[in-house]
Amino acid sequence: QVQLVESGGGLGQAGGSLRLSCAASGSIFSDNVMAWYRQGPGKQRELVARIDDRSNKNYAASVKGRFTISRDSAKNTVYLQMTSLKAEDTAVYYCNVVEIKTARNYWGQGTQVTVSS
Repeated sequence: QVQLVESGGGLGQAGGSLRLSCAASGSIFSDNVMAWYRQGPGKQRELVARIDDRSNKNYAASVKGRFTISRDSAKNTVYLQMTSLKAEDTAVYYCNVVEIKTARNYWGQGTQVTVSS
């Protein structure tokens, strides 16, 4: 059984930084896409950033240049380094992994990020 466990959320200040981590445990194919989504108050869940097994990266326009996604495939872990935080970054952040060959889709439980202005 695959589990994704996020950590690193909490309270940050506007202009500051936070780093999120997500570790996948269980049997998971290495050919996968790892991503971070977020859902702000009263908003729909949106893609923040994703990284494939070749480290190709995509970012939402709202975070490009401020957030950096990275992965350690040996540890089945994905990171999100968030800098220049803004109040509008306040959301629950979810880790997501999709296996490319099987299309199996896994979600973490979410971690709250609150940015104070």
